[in-house]
Amino acid sequence: MSGHLTGQTVELLQAMIRNQCVNEGTMESGEEFRNAQLLAGYLDGAGVDYQMFEAAPGRTSLVARIEGSDPTAPSLCLNGHTDVVPVNRAGWTHDPFGGELIDGEVWGRGAVDMLNLTASMAVAFRHLAASRFRPTGDLVYFAVADEESGSAFGARWMAVNHPEVITTDFVLTESGGLHGGTAAAPTVGIRVGEKGVAWRRLTVRGTPGHGSRPFKSDNAIVKAAAVVQRLAAYSPAPSFHDLWKEEVAQMRLTGEQKAHLLDAGAIDDILETLPAGQAGHIHACTHTTFSTNVLNSQTKTNIIPDKVVMDIDIRTVPGEGPEEVQAHLEAALGPELAAEIEVEALMNDRATISGTDNALFESLQRAVNNPFPEASLKAGLTVGFTDARVHRDLGAIAYGAGLFSQSLSAADYGTRFHGNDERIDVESLSLTTQLWLDVVQDLLG
Repeated sequence: MSGHLTGQTVELLQAMIRNQCVNEGTMESGEEFRNAQLLAGYLDGAGVDYQMFEAAPGRTSLVARIEGSDPTAPSLCLNGHTDVVPVNRAGWTHDPFGGELIDGEVWGRGAVDMLNLTASMAVAFRHLAASRFRPTGDLVYFAVADEESGSAFGARWMAVNHPEVITTDFVLTESGGLHGGTAAAPTVGIRVGEKGVAWRRLTVRGTPGHGSRPFKSDNAIVKAAAVVQRLAAYSPAPSFHDLWKEEVAQMRLTGEQKAHLLDAGAIDDILETLPAGQAGHIHACTHTTFSTNVLNSQTKTNIIPDKVVMDIDIRTVPGEGPEEVQAHLEAALGPELAAEIEVEALMNDRATISGTDNALFESLQRAVNNPFPEASLKAGLTVGFTDARVHRDLGAIAYGAGLFSQSLSAADYGTRFHGNDERIDVESLSLTTQLWLDVVQDLLG
């Protein structure tokens, strides 16, 4: 990988971080037009066509395209989102929006989720365009808004209003590329699917009254507390998807531990013995999960509240949909409490998985083997959601990819997602930029 292209990726990532496209889940936040304009300026002069799409004021996505020479050849989209999640500045060692290069790492919100990939995709795309690369099938670069809050003003909006612009046979997006396996059998992870997302808004109602007389009052917060506790304590049965056996085989655990992770009757017990971070990931891979993350009660100190609204982040295992989610809620809360709760569906996206018997997977394998000849791709499911699910709905084979330094552990990488001190090393930026170049030229060359 040339130092020139790596330098471009570093500088573009720094600029995207500094644009502070923070998505707070409201229509007014995000302001991804800043990163869209930055990327448009970067692509100018490379002889490439691009379009800007505004789903709502300031919620702008960019789509660039290099036309293929063969209309029957497969097409590829490089999808990178341009928004980031909010930060708590007090928890950071360095300015979360400074984009500083410190000891070989770029620091800032979005450095791993996923401005690193979005920037490296842009650099690879521009380099190919400027080099007059003519792919057999169309090559699309999609810098998309609003991934962090469900895609309503980004990929989902594009799929409804301009599907022809982003529909391709293959898609690469976040979040694979970590090293695993053993010294004798090294692996690089590729995310070929993801759990479903079924966000729910629960409304709990009570009876208003004076805060000085709480005895036998109908306090909505007290009722809401019971809901939160029951959801936190709820433990649905484990479910093993088709890729789980292979994922367990790659884990650095004893044979007995691996056997327990494949046993529906034993997995919950073995999770109690594993480190918290590892157990949390394994639990999320094998269970539908419920996390109460937002709670609001608009009242004042001396008024017994009559309404509490809470948002629940529910991630479903493959095969589950709205009916199963409702059944889970009723089982967790019990019939009496469940009957008092109003449930509003905020998202209803089922788990999606792409197969691996195709040209894109083969190209990824060859591209990874350029710097890491012994590594084999390890297909896995991500427990979060990405815009891959939207592309799969449009008929694409979609993977979460990337290629990171061997020094970046899965544990460190995981804590940086939506966490403090998010940062990415320059070596990983170089490897990932080259990965996109190698895959495109192998698949579409």
